[in-house]
Amino acid sequence: MRNQLSFSDEDQDELQKSAICWWRRPEEFDENGHFKIDISNFSNLTPRIKALREMERLAFVAVEGLEDLRHKLISYRSGDFWLPVGGIKKEDMDIPPVVTILLAGISGSGKSSFINLMYSVLGRSGLIPFAQTSGESSNYTTMFLEEHNVVRSQRSGFCVYDTRGLDQNQMIEGLDEVSTWMSTGVLHNQPCYRFGVETGGSMEQSDSRYVKRKVNCVMVVADLSKIHKAFECGDLKPVEALRDLFHLPSIKYCNDNPILILTHGDTLNAKERINGRLKICEYLGISETTGAYDIPCLTEQGILPEESDPVTAFALTEAIYRALLQSDRTHLPKKKLKDWIVSFLSWIMLCIASFFAILAHFFSQFGHHKNKLKL
Repeated sequence: MRNQLSFSDEDQDELQKSAICWWRRPEEFDENGHFKIDISNFSNLTPRIKALREMERLAFVAVEGLEDLRHKLISYRSGDFWLPVGGIKKEDMDIPPVVTILLAGISGSGKSSFINLMYSVLGRSGLIPFAQTSGESSNYTTMFLEEHNVVRSQRSGFCVYDTRGLDQNQMIEGLDEVSTWMSTGVLHNQPCYRFGVETGGSMEQSDSRYVKRKVNCVMVVADLSKIHKAFECGDLKPVEALRDLFHLPSIKYCNDNPILILTHGDTLNAKERINGRLKICEYLGISETTGAYDIPCLTEQGILPEESDPVTAFALTEAIYRALLQSDRTHLPKKKLKDWIVSFLSWIMLCIASFFAILAHFFSQFGHHKNKLKL
């Protein structure tokens, strides 16, 4: 029996003619959905045509590739995508039991909606919301770190953490908190602190019985409609805040570049949507094709797109797949006894060197003070 998200050849033809392929404008495509220009020489293509070509790739692969890729995520176990390098065996690698993907972004960027879409596409939850979004309440914002098992499986090899959106007017405090998550790990129900904001004593605090997770990959979620507006009006404060987050050293240390998720693009027309993507990718210095995914999260009817939009469903699935590939490449070898001994001895030597440096400084100051007294 074919799955509800599987399609026949006739369905694929219908998909390519439908409004799902929003990027197909008469200026670049003919009535059959084919490029009007020759795109065989990829090196001569403009960034705009490259972005359109990437959208065409997603549409072509989505019909037959969604179920296969989704199965890989549902059956994924931590370390499945690890490849042997340097002559080290897999059992000698320090691979966590669960890979952790952290979502970060400015307030209102759509992180919680993105979580709900993951549940819909991967966990087959339908329209049941697992993460409360700011759209449901004008006063709501994520106050605690939330761990989500988006495939809804007890054997899931990865989890996704939803975080509180950063205030672009208090980026220093927000970036410090993200750096803390990256360096010390994250815990389910851990309070998110903000300057001048209290979490409230009545809200449940983090339970020490929850497992602390090391962050293996970061996805930066950004509102494409706000990005377009910022570039149009010349007020670049929102994109500057996004740039500071995207290039945060602690995130770059974890991954060369985080994966950029662009939401709310469905509120723009096709031209604005592509132009916004090109501008923010250029601004951040990333590829307009492999550096970002356009995932609206909500359809025009305000519901999660699954059956109605297989292109979005596949883009989300591929983004998570890439995050797991990146994560499994960053695992380090386990420390052996001699490594711990070397680290301990290095720490001892550093302490001794610091002690003698302080002692030398003390005697220097003491001798200088003694000479002044003689005079």
